[in-house]
Amino acid sequence: MEWKPKTIIEPFKIKAVEPIAMTSRAEREAALKKAFYNPFSLPAEKVTIDFLTDSGTGAMSAAQWGALMNGDESYAGARSYYRFEKTVKDLTGFEEIIPAHQGRAAEKILFQSIARKGIYIISNSHFDTTRANVEYTGAEAVDFPAEGALDWGKPAPFKGNANVQAMESFIKDKGAENIPLCVMTVTNNSLGGQPVSMQNLKEVRALCSKYGIKLFLDTARFAENAYFIKMREKGYENKPVREIAKEMYRLADGAWQSSKKDAIVNIGGWLAMNDKELSAKCRQLLILMEGFNTYGGLAGRDLEAMAVGLDEVLDENYLHYRIASTEYLGNAMLKAGIPIINPPGGHGVYIDAKKYLPHIKPDQFPAQALTCALYLEGGIRAVEIGMLMFGKRDSSGKFLPADMELVRLAIPRRVYTKSHIDYVIEVFEHLTAHKEEIQGLEIVEAAKILPHFTAKLKPAK
Repeated sequence: MEWKPKTIIEPFKIKAVEPIAMTSRAEREAALKKAFYNPFSLPAEKVTIDFLTDSGTGAMSAAQWGALMNGDESYAGARSYYRFEKTVKDLTGFEEIIPAHQGRAAEKILFQSIARKGIYIISNSHFDTTRANVEYTGAEAVDFPAEGALDWGKPAPFKGNANVQAMESFIKDKGAENIPLCVMTVTNNSLGGQPVSMQNLKEVRALCSKYGIKLFLDTARFAENAYFIKMREKGYENKPVREIAKEMYRLADGAWQSSKKDAIVNIGGWLAMNDKELSAKCRQLLILMEGFNTYGGLAGRDLEAMAVGLDEVLDENYLHYRIASTEYLGNAMLKAGIPIINPPGGHGVYIDAKKYLPHIKPDQFPAQALTCALYLEGGIRAVEIGMLMFGKRDSSGKFLPADMELVRLAIPRRVYTKSHIDYVIEVFEHLTAHKEEIQGLEIVEAAKILPHFTAKLKPAK
C-alpha cells in the first residue's frame, strides 16, 4: 500500500561535516561592534547559522567533488570547457556559451556591451548587482513588478511576474530604440524569491518581439522557478521540471547565470545567447576582464563541477525538499505572527522589518537593525534588502527611506538540517518577545556604489 509521509526528509546523506561557531552573547556583541553593525564585516568563524546568502554557500555532492579531479587546466580548449558548454547548450538551446567567474561578471560584460547613457533596461525587478552594473554604464534600470507584488502579506502564486501593461506604456513613452534589453529575473530575488509564471514569460516575450527588444533571463535560480511552475501553473503539473526549464530558456534571446545558486557550486557563472555579433563584443570584454574564451576566469575543475550541478539541481526529489524546507521556515514565522513575504520564496524567507519594528524610524535602517539583532541574539547572519542596499540619497548625501525594508534569510543548499531551522525559529520567538528593545542605526561611512557591502554604522542617538 503506497502512502505519503508527512515528514520531508533531506534526499541525501551527509558524508562530510564542518564545525560551526557556538558563541556567547558577549562574544557576539563585541564582534558586531567591531564589524560596525554590518553583517558583511563579521568573520564567518563568529557566525552560527549563516543566511547571509545562498550564493556559493551550498554543499557540493560526491559527484561534484569527484568531477573536480577530472578538471582539465589547459589554458585554451580544455575538455572541461566543452563538457560544460554541451551541458549549457542542451539546457538552454543557445549556441554562444561564455563562461565567467560569477553572475555579476556576466552582467558586467553584457551591460558594457549594450548599455550607455540615455538607455533604459527594463525588468520585473533588478537585483542589487544587476542594477549597479546597468547604472555604472550611465543607463537606467527600471522595474515593473506585477500588481500586488509589494503587498507582502497577501499570498499569490506568481508574485515575481512583470507588469506587462506598465512595461508597454513605458516603451511607448521612452521609445523602443532606447530600450535594447528586457531582463526577467527568475525567481525574482529582490521581491522575495517569488516565481515568474510561464504565461507571464510568454507575454513578456510577445511584448519584446512586438517592439524589437531583446529578452534575457537572469537564471540564478532557474530550477526553483521551474519547480514552482510545475506546482502552481495549470498545464504544467505533469511536465518534468527539466522540460519546463528548457521551455523557459527557449522563450528568451539570451540568459546569464550565477551558478553559485542553482548549479550548487562555490564559484562560477555564464552568459549565453544566439546573437553572434553581440557575443563577439562580449567575448572581447571576457578576454580583457575574465580570461580566455574556454575558461572565463575559472579553473577547469570549476567548469566540471558546474556541469554536474546543472544536472543535479533538476532532480525533482531535491527540488521538493528544497522548496518544502523553505516553506517550513516561512510557515513557522507566520504562525509566530512575524510578517513575511507570503508565500515564502524558493531560496529564502523575507521579513518585513518595517512592519515588524514599527518603533524604529524609517531613516534609522530598520531592516539593518533587525539583521544586527538576529546576530546578537542567536548568531544568525542575514542580509538587509532596504534603505542601505538600494542606496538612494538626497543632494546632501543622506540616505532616503526605501519602499522595501526587508531582511532576507537566504538558505544555503544542502547545508542545514531541520534542527538548524528549528533553532532559527526559536531565536525569532525570543526576539519577538523583546523586539521593542531593538535600536535603530545611523551611518558612519558608506560607499557610493553598493554601500551595503562595506558600510559602517552605529546605534542611533
